[in-house]
Amino acid sequence: MHKPLIAGNWKMNTTIDQGAQLVMKLRELLKGIQDIEIVIAPPFTSLQHLNFLLADTAIKLSAQNLFWEKNGAYTGEVSGEMLRAVGCEYVIIGHSERRRYFGETDETVNKKILAALREGLKPIVCVGETLEEREAGRPVEKVSAQVRSALNGLGPGMVKDLVVAYEPVWAIGTGRNATPSQAEEVHDSIRELLYEEYGMAAVNDMRIIYGGSVKPTNIDSLMAQPNIDGVLVGGASLNAEDFARIVKFEKSPER
Repeated sequence: MHKPLIAGNWKMNTTIDQGAQLVMKLRELLKGIQDIEIVIAPPFTSLQHLNFLLADTAIKLSAQNLFWEKNGAYTGEVSGEMLRAVGCEYVIIGHSERRRYFGETDETVNKKILAALREGLKPIVCVGETLEEREAGRPVEKVSAQVRSALNGLGPGMVKDLVVAYEPVWAIGTGRNATPSQAEEVHDSIRELLYEEYGMAAVNDMRIIYGGSVKPTNIDSLMAQPNIDGVLVGGASLNAEDFARIVKFEKSPER
């Protein structure tokens, strides 16, 4: 069994002071939890300050994006080396909002994954289908193509720290969410693809998590699915009590 990963993506929310207040609440609410890997992804501006506040906790730090070059004349971009220097262990790559608003493609996602791994960062790679693709009966086809592209050029020894986050685009920020069985179907297909490409070692090492309107009210049913190893939480991660309830999901007997 994989150690569950619960990650909170704060997106473009919270100032440094607001982020500090949220972290202090989380420190108290999540004290002593060791069987769940907890990650938060604040805005770039807060990373260094919050890293100090998280120093004696089990909560790990993630960035929301990175650029694929190490340095250079790339105004407004942030490199993996910079993220490591402020304490990041993870980085989110290819979120649907990045694809939709900022032109992320399967090719640039792959370049960012390779850059993250070179710098010792663990990528949380987002994949997911649109409503049109789901209604056309193509969710597995679309997601499988995104995963294959993301893994392009990655040898077996490179994928162990990579996390795949299945986020159906039609469920992000809409209040709608895939049913546990819909999510499980796609997660199972991703697991099968990993087995075909890399063998059992990748299946044992890599975690596949779900994102898309994850809330305290649906976390237990999602985490009861055998192929869901955790969740990537959006809006609910900005509320300390809601995020803590998600981290403290009711475990099924198998977990």
